[in-house]
Amino acid sequence: MASKLAGAISDGAFKVLLGAALAVSPAFGSLFGVPAWLMVVTGSAVLISGTVEIVYGPRRSMAACVRLMFVYDIGWTVATAVALGVAWLGSTAGGEIWAGYQAVASLAFAVLLLRAPASAAPATPSATPVQPSTPDATAGEHAP
Repeated sequence: MASKLAGAISDGAFKVLLGAALAVSPAFGSLFGVPAWLMVVTGSAVLISGTVEIVYGPRRSMAACVRLMFVYDIGWTVATAVALGVAWLGSTAGGEIWAGYQAVASLAFAVLLLRAPASAAPATPSATPVQPSTPDATAGEHAP
């Protein structure tokens, strides 16, 4: 459980760093062949997603968190493969496909994580039912 939690937090930290880099560096827009505003939007969405993952990941069901990360990463892989294929065919839409996926999927990830079930709260002493004690055999006797 601790390794999954560490994985979720490190995944969120990676998204925060990537989002900040995409949002503030104009070089990424030219590298991907997209307008600077799209990289700012994409970077902001990824940054928000990473922040939500760091803050709310530990508070949510780890199964739900891992499932969301898995689906997001599969989508990232597919979007990257499609974007590379489109670029290889000579189109300039590859960067827009990749950036568009990142923006939409990151915000969807954040919303779904916020709506995921909370993790089980640890048991508290007051939540433990009190068992009635059986009468002591010496209860009828009085101490001298």
